Amino acid sequence: MLFSHNKKGFTLIELLVVIIILGVLAALIIGNFFTSLKKGRDARRKADLEQIQKALELYYEDKRAYPTQAPDPGFVFDAQFADSGKVYMNRVPTDPLGTIYFYEAPADGSYYKLYACLENDQQMLPYLSSPARFTCNKNCKDKDNNTVSCIWGISSTNINP
Repeated sequence: MLFSHNKKGFTLIELLVVIIILGVLAALIIGNFFTSLKKGRDARRKADLEQIQKALELYYEDKRAYPTQAPDPGFVFDAQFADSGKVYMNRVPTDPLGTIYFYEAPADGSYYKLYACLENDQQMLPYLSSPARFTCNKNCKDKDNNTVSCIWGISSTNINP
C-alpha cells in the first residue's frame, strides 16, 4: 500500500460549495416566507372590510342612511360600532400593521366607500380605485397591466368603489 489515503474530512472547496447551496436555499425560503406573510395580512384586510361592510348594511337597514364621514379623514368608528344603544360590531377590526382603513361617505349618507392599503405588490387589482384623500406606498398592476396604487376598496351596493 504505497499510496494509502485515509480521507477523514471535507476539503475547503467542498465546504464552501455546501455553504453556498444552503445560503441560496435559505434566501429562497425566506423570500417566500415574507411574501406569504404579506398575502396573509392582505387576506385579513379584505376580510375585515367585508365584516365592516356587513355591519354598515345593518346600520343602513335601521337608519336608511350610512354613517357620514367624520371631519377627520380616515376610519370613522371607534373600537365599537354602535348607535343609540344598538351594537353593530363589538370590535371594529383594525389593520394588521396599524395603518388606517379609510371610510368616506357623503353628508347625506346615501352611500359609502371603504379602502385598505395592500402590501403584496405582486397581485393584480380588479379595478382602478383612487379615493381623493387616500394613498398607499405600494404600486400594483390593474387588469390592463397599468401601474396603480395598491388600494383595495369595497362600497355600498348602490355604487362601484
